[in-house]
Amino acid sequence: MKKFPLSFQELKQVTAEHPTPFYLYDEKAIRENIHRLHKAFSWNPGFREYFAVKSTPNPEILQILKEENCGAECASETELILADSCSFYGEEIMFTSNGTSSEEFIKARKLNAMINLDDFSHIDYLKDCAGIPELVCLRFNPGGTVKYQGKAILNYDDYKFGFTKEQLIEGIHYLKSMGIKRFGLHSQFGCHRTETDYFGENARRLFEQAVDIHNKTGVKFEFINLAGGLGIPYREDACCADVEAVGQAIRNAYEDVLGTAGLTPVPLYIEFGIFMTGPYGYFISSVRHVKKNKKTFLGLDASTNSFMSPSRYTDYHHITVAGKENEDCNEAYDITGALCENRDRFATDRYLPHLDPGDILIFHDAGAYTYSHSNNFNGKLRPAELLLLKDGSVRQIRRPEEPKDYFSTLDFPIKYE
Repeated sequence: MKKFPLSFQELKQVTAEHPTPFYLYDEKAIRENIHRLHKAFSWNPGFREYFAVKSTPNPEILQILKEENCGAECASETELILADSCSFYGEEIMFTSNGTSSEEFIKARKLNAMINLDDFSHIDYLKDCAGIPELVCLRFNPGGTVKYQGKAILNYDDYKFGFTKEQLIEGIHYLKSMGIKRFGLHSQFGCHRTETDYFGENARRLFEQAVDIHNKTGVKFEFINLAGGLGIPYREDACCADVEAVGQAIRNAYEDVLGTAGLTPVPLYIEFGIFMTGPYGYFISSVRHVKKNKKTFLGLDASTNSFMSPSRYTDYHHITVAGKENEDCNEAYDITGALCENRDRFATDRYLPHLDPGDILIFHDAGAYTYSHSNNFNGKLRPAELLLLKDGSVRQIRRPEEPKDYFSTLDFPIKYE
C-alpha cells in the first residue's frame, strides 16, 4: 500500500494553515533516495546525478539536491538562473538544450557550465556568440530503434535530439582542429522504464558506440552521460525499479566493454528527475461538490491545470482518502475539476470510499513533472508548494497564485474590486 507521511490529524493541521489545493514534498524521503542512488553507483569514480531541473523547478528542492552533492541539468536560461541562485556552478551544471538561443549559451558560459551540444551547426553558433569552452559534450543520436522484449520503445529516426554518429565524429574532428581536447558523450535511451536488463542492455550498446567513436577519433571521453529514464511505479501492483540491480547491470556493461577497451575509469553521469522526487511528492485537494446524474462526479477545489500528470504522463495516480484509508472502496467516481473541458478529469470510474464535500484526496507520485506542467487555462491559478521537513514541520516553499499574478504581464488597468 502506498503510504502518506502524515497522519490524518497532522494533515488537518496543515490544511488549517494552508488550504487545499497544494503540493507537498517529503524532504527526508528525497534525501534517503539520493543516498540509495549514490550507494548503487559508488563503484564508479566521479559518478554524479544531474537532477533534471525541469521536473521540479523549486529552489528549495534544488538546495536539497545541492547539499547531497548532485548537479543540476538545465535546458533554458531561466533554469540556469535558478541553478545559479542555488549556488550551482561550473561542472555542477549540465546544460542540455536544443534550438538554443545565443542568450542561453552566453548564460551557460558565464556559469562555466558543461555545454551539451545538440547539433553540428551549434558548434559555430556557440563559437560566434559565446566561445567554445575547454570541455564540450556532444549529444548522440545513434539512429535506429531501441527495442525491449520485441517492442519498439524509442525511435531514434523520429527523434529531434542529437548528432548522428557520422556528424558526431565529424564534429569531434572539427572541435579538435580548434584545439578542443576534452569531450563528454551524452545519449538518452530511457523512457520511464523500470526493468533492470533494459538499462544494462542499452548501456552496453552506448558503451560499444563510445569505443567505436574512440577508435575513429582518438578521443577518450571524460564522462559518459546516460541521461534519464528510470521510472517509478504509479500503480500499487507495479514493479519498482531496483536501483541497486540497475547500477550493477550498468557496471557489468561498463567493465565488459569500456574496461576491456582500456577506456576506464570514466565517470558516468545521469539526469534522473521522476525517480529522484516523483514518489516523494503529493498533490492534495478537497472535494467541493458531489454531483450525481448517470455517473457520480466529484468536483474538487483544483482542476487539471494544476495537476496535468493524469493526462500528460500516466492515466493513473493512486488516491488515498485522508481519514478513510481503511474503509471499503465500493463507490465509483469520476474525479473532475472546474475547467470548461470535459477532459478535465483526474480519474474515471475510480472506486473509493463514500465521499462527501470536505473530504481530502491525496494523489501519490506527484513529485516531478507536475507543478512544472501546470498552467493558467481558464484563468485558474496555480497552487502552493509545501515542504515536509526532516523534523516533521511543514513550510510553504511557493505561495499560491493570486489574480494579480495572472494579470502581472499585462499593460492594462485591471479592476480587482
